[in-house]
Formats: sequence, structure tokens, C-alpha cells
Amino acid sequence: MNLSRIIADTPLAENINQLLEGKAEILPWDTPAGEKDDLIEGIYTYGHVAVDDPLMERFPGLKVISNYGVGVDHIDLDAARAREIPVGNTPDVLNGATADMAMALLLAASRRIIEGNTFARSPEFTYYDPGYMLGREAHSSTIGIIGLGRIGLQIARRARGFDMTVLYHNRNERTDLPEDLGATYVSMDELLEQSDYVILSCPLTAETEKLIGERELELMKPTATLVNVARGGVVDTAALTAALEQGSIYHAGLDVTDPEPLPRDHPMLLLDNVTIAPHLGSATEQTRQQMAEISVENLLLGLGGDPLRVRVS
Repeated sequence: MNLSRIIADTPLAENINQLLEGKAEILPWDTPAGEKDDLIEGIYTYGHVAVDDPLMERFPGLKVISNYGVGVDHIDLDAARAREIPVGNTPDVLNGATADMAMALLLAASRRIIEGNTFARSPEFTYYDPGYMLGREAHSSTIGIIGLGRIGLQIARRARGFDMTVLYHNRNERTDLPEDLGATYVSMDELLEQSDYVILSCPLTAETEKLIGERELELMKPTATLVNVARGGVVDTAALTAALEQGSIYHAGLDVTDPEPLPRDHPMLLLDNVTIAPHLGSATEQTRQQMAEISVENLLLGLGGDPLRVRVS
């Protein structure tokens, strides 16, 4: 049986390889480098490499682009539409896990958990000092969510469990929110000025690139924490590094950075008032399995000429 040929970000996780076994021939991303190939029918991407118009041009027989994850800022959707190539992704299944990660970073920052773990393992920890390493409270504080979409809504629900006042900012005020959520729509500036914790959960677009820069960081309270579970490019890395170095905000909790990863000699990596995770927002066994199943299903449906389970474009 002739299998459909696809190119994929490699190495693929073992569960993805198992789902694709006997159903598609997986080729490395750079095969054949720079040449046209009429036999490539699918692209499976993690988001590591740009899927742009020149790449699509190389594969005249391309039937589908399947993304393992929600964010599709690396895919030229306009080019895909023009070529009538469906693009699939994996929304919803990772909402809860990513919201959990946002709260984990918030708590790690507010209660100085990473610093505390390092100190507790060090030779310096020889007695309990009740005045040492005091953090800031999360409960009964004010959280501001920039991007109250699927993930932002889950973050808001968790924040209510901490008795937090919930503010949010979108391009437009939402009229479909549950009454018990108690979220208040405010301007961007108001959110930055009033929030103890600013959470970024918006997509990366031309409008949101470097949404948080020097001006926005200056509007935040000096006791405030910035948490980013969106995309690294939503934040101006140089401006955030300067703000953390100067102590103009309390802390930052980052699941994503720009670039990702940061260069090993980047000054942010030397700071104690930033907690950085290696893009773990959806990294639970259950969520990653669901993402694998949906993304592979999208790929195989597209290869067969059928409608995708989840279609972005």
C-alpha cells in the first residue's frame, strides 16, 4: 500500500509516531531541501518552523497542514486559504492545563517557591527564620487577564477560587460571560494600573506583538507580577529585562520567551525575580495525548480529502 508522504518537525513524540504508524510516510522537514516535490501531501508541525508561502509553493500536491497545539502564528493562513489548503489545530483540550500553568507561575512568583527550594537545599539553611523570604499574597488580590478567550476564561475561574477580583481586557467587551465569574471589563491601562497579577493569554498577532513594552510595564504596580502563558513575542523581552533589573515590577513568571529559548548568556537568566518554564503550558500526559490524537486525526482526514475535526482556516 502506498502511504501518503508528509513532512514533520522531528523528532516526533513516541505517541505521535504510534498514531501515524502504517498511515503516513514521515519525512524530515528539510527533505528535499529547496526542491519541489509533487508527492508531499501533508505538513505536520509543532510550531518550530515557519509554514510560509514559499514552503507551500514547494509542494503542489499539499492537501493539509496540521498543527500540534493551538497557536498558528507560524503558519501563513492567508497563503493556505489562497491555495485552499485546510489548516487544523488542537484548541480546547489544553485550556485547563495551560490555566493551571498560569496559576502555578503566579504562585511560584508570589510565594518565591523557586528561591525557597534552592535555599532549602543549600548549606545556608541551618535554622528557621520567620522573617526570611517573605512573598506576596495571591488570595484576595486583583488579577488582570489580557485575552479572556478559552484559556483566559479558565484562568478567571481558578482566580475566583482564590477570592481574587478579576479584571479583563479584550479587543471588545464580552457579553456572554457567566454571571458567577464576576469579571469586569476595563481598558488596558486600567488593568495594568490596578492589577496585582497581569496574565497574558492572548494570541500572537500583528496587533499583539510586543503588546507589553516599556510604557506598559511602567504602568504596572511595583508590587505587581507579570505572567505570560501566551506567546513570547507578546512581550518586549528587552523592556521586561530592564524592568526586572530595575525592580520596577515585582516578578515575572514566563512559560514562553522571545526568543525561545533565550540565549544561554541572556541577562534575564541571571535574575532571581523571574521564573521561567520551558514552554510547559500544555505539558501533562493527558493533554498531550489528546493533542496528539486530534492533530493526527486532522492530518489523516485532510489527506483523505475529508473535513478536518478542527479547522482554523
